[in-house]
Amino acid sequence: MKREFSAGGVVFRKPSKLGTQFSIEWLVAKSSPNKVFPNDYWSLPKGWLDDIQQGREPGPLASGKKKAIEEEIRSAAIREVKEEGGVGVKIIKKLGSEKYFFTFEGERILKFVTFYLMEWTNDLPEGPGFETETVEWLSYDKARKKLSNSLEKKVLDKAKVELDSGLQQKLV
Repeated sequence: MKREFSAGGVVFRKPSKLGTQFSIEWLVAKSSPNKVFPNDYWSLPKGWLDDIQQGREPGPLASGKKKAIEEEIRSAAIREVKEEGGVGVKIIKKLGSEKYFFTFEGERILKFVTFYLMEWTNDLPEGPGFETETVEWLSYDKARKKLSNSLEKKVLDKAKVELDSGLQQKLV
């Protein structure tokens, strides 16, 4: 079985202050239709730890040929959020890694994705890259409902628990 390693973010922003509480919104991205994924697919921004090699093959970090250090994983997560989300962010906390099993072109793949809780800092003038059709900022309930993958819904749950546990007040 082939392995792949990726990183990404659960991005939140505090768009408005209501009394003493902030209204939190979460970023979700809709992928651009393509031959592999022709239907709507809503996800958290994420991607390989390093650039694509020859066609669709992951680089040495993303394929596991070279072990990534934490700084490389963090950098990849920030890069992927910029590319797929069209936003600048700062990492607040590592949420952990999730395992995905899927089949691509007849090959079974085990993918590990390290997610970070990230706070929005700014919109990028160029917006999201070609892999993303659109992004939306939604309330937790709407974002959770929109996400296509059940594992990503659990990652969003984990991020919300972190903010609700008092982390949010430390960020104010």
